[in-house]
Formats: sequence, C-alpha cells, structure tokens
Amino acid sequence: MKLTIYYDGQFWIGIIEVVENGKLKAYRHLFGHEPNDEQVIDFIHHQLLQIISQSEQEGMTIKTRSKKKINPKRLQRKISKEMKNIGVSTKAQSAIKQEFEAKKEQKKKQNKQMREKIKEQKYLLRKQKAKAKHRGK
Repeated sequence: MKLTIYYDGQFWIGIIEVVENGKLKAYRHLFGHEPNDEQVIDFIHHQLLQIISQSEQEGMTIKTRSKKKINPKRLQRKISKEMKNIGVSTKAQSAIKQEFEAKKEQKKKQNKQMREKIKEQKYLLRKQKAKAKHRGK
C-alpha cells in the first residue's frame, strides 16, 4: 500500500495505491488545503480502510517481479529517486480513470431506469385520466 500526497494546482490530493492478487487498485482522496502530519495520520487511521472497502474496483493487472535481494546502496538511491518524484504513477491514474468510467456507466444505468419509471408513471396517469373522462367524471 502506498499513499502519495501531491498538489495539483488547486487542491491537495492523496492517491492510495493497493496491490492485491497481482492487481493494482488506486483510490483518490481530496484533502482540500495542505494537510499537516496530524491530519494525514488521522486519515490513515480512520478513513483509509473505509475508502478501500467501499469501492468496487476491479483493478489493473500488473506484472510481478521476482523478489531479489537488493543492494542497500541501490535501495537507498531508489528511495531517494522515489522521494524526488512528484505526482502519481500512470498505472494509478489509469486505475482511477477506470473506476470513474465504471461509476459513470452505473450512474447512466440508474438514470435510464429512473427516466423509464417516470415515463411509465406519466403514461399510467394519462390512461387513468382518459378513462375518467370517458366515464363522464
């Protein structure tokens, strides 16, 4: 699990990257103004698991590398490079985009069902009024 917090020009955003069963799942959390350490720790302890559990994301398959022993100096260089890297990995961005698309499709289906339901209700009401007129009421 990896939490990356960055400034997108307007808001501070946290990206959570979780790898489960060879699939990368990414979640986005909007902090608003710059979060201090206490707010980040509070977010990790209280809200992080809720965000992960509430989402119904499929995830993107990623290639897993074999676990090799890494030279400590190379590991240190890798860590410093990661710390300098600002932003989010493209895989995480595409996973978030995939989740947005899935939510968009779900919302589309719900709206269509609601429109059809309202249309059906209007039709029944129209028929009822026509019957009432026909009976002379």
